[in-house]
Amino acid sequence: MTTELVNSRTRGPGTHGPAQGGAAAEIVTLGCRLNALEAEVMRAHARAAGLENAVIVNTCAVTRESERQSRQAIRRARREAPGATIIVTGCAAQIDAPAFAAMAEVDHVIGNAEKLRPETFRALAAGGTAPRLQVSDIMAVRATAPHLVEGFEGRARAYVEVQQGCDHRCTFCIIPFGRGNSRSATVGEVVRQAEHLVAAGYREIVLTGVDLTGYGADLPGRPSLGEMVRRLLKLVPGLERLRLSSIDVAEVDDALFDLITSEPRVMPHLHLSLQAGDDLILKRMKRRHSRAQALDFCDSVRNARPEIAFGADLIAGFPTETEAMFENTLALVADAGLTWLHVFPYSARPGTPAARMPGLPGGAVKERAARLRAAGEAARDRFLESCVGGTETVLVEAPGIGRTGRFAHVDLEGEAATGTVLRARITGAAAGRLAGAVQP
Repeated sequence: MTTELVNSRTRGPGTHGPAQGGAAAEIVTLGCRLNALEAEVMRAHARAAGLENAVIVNTCAVTRESERQSRQAIRRARREAPGATIIVTGCAAQIDAPAFAAMAEVDHVIGNAEKLRPETFRALAAGGTAPRLQVSDIMAVRATAPHLVEGFEGRARAYVEVQQGCDHRCTFCIIPFGRGNSRSATVGEVVRQAEHLVAAGYREIVLTGVDLTGYGADLPGRPSLGEMVRRLLKLVPGLERLRLSSIDVAEVDDALFDLITSEPRVMPHLHLSLQAGDDLILKRMKRRHSRAQALDFCDSVRNARPEIAFGADLIAGFPTETEAMFENTLALVADAGLTWLHVFPYSARPGTPAARMPGLPGGAVKERAARLRAAGEAARDRFLESCVGGTETVLVEAPGIGRTGRFAHVDLEGEAATGTVLRARITGAAAGRLAGAVQP
């Protein structure tokens, strides 16, 4: 699973400061885009149920650090809102519910399935009727469907969940135990949600899931992700910009490849779940691609669509990784032409096979992660410099701030309403961002 850190803290409309009597529930979200989407589902359920004076902490479990940050967020919520009801959910809570229930700051723990059900929030709003621990067996969940989200507070783009869970068992990953097995939304459900969001004024939609390219394997006829995206674009002609949250190069079907390389409404930016650039480490991770396959995919896409920008997840310091193996991963940044990196220092997750493998000293893991990040920052800066003097199509995310199709932040000079798509002349690059002037 790819984790784009979208940690956020949001409230219902018209509320400010710590939660207090009569205030709408506050949601603190850590982790991935899927968590961000689900925060909006919870916000709607909490509002409909009349849940007040509550803080919902939507946790992440992708690394030990994300779990630590989740606990830190819970303790901060209690300090800032001593009289509020503290409700904990998300992957970390799903995987180890008793540990979170044992925290003195926590009033309720709800699972990843329960957090999407309106009856959960009606019980919480009713006070004494809600059990302290509501966490079911996530592996027993067999269906998923996009929830009809009205909008995304503070965001100019919208997310549509098309897939949940994962059938793969990478040796380092605990997320399937927080999300369950893979299950897909029907094409009709995806189209219905996209139509609703386009009608609400969203110009860009991000398709998201735990194993996005695993889409459709559980549906009648086994439609691929590419087939679903093709139908979505045909049936929702008003959708201007479509973005994919993350893809696995081993699962890209021909239809998806054709759309990525030839459809202008699909943004020229792909985030790849690569994890490593050494074949032996990839095998020990139980990944399904080789280094050569990753390079071939990047070369093939770039040859067909030269403007494409690639991001990737990379893990530094996986157990048994030698310096030579790490150098292969480090070289992948240049060899694959990666621009945007999410670098994760390896952290053992209890219950995963990798946790039983011979680990590296913490200092070595930290040092390799720093080297990977430095290589990523250098690649990013070269890419940004190459944009200067050109013109980019930009989605305005906030006053004076936009994002290009290739996922670069732009500080905008000129009038630009949030949520609009415009052309900007790129005038400079510094500190990991572009500067641009709005074109009339």
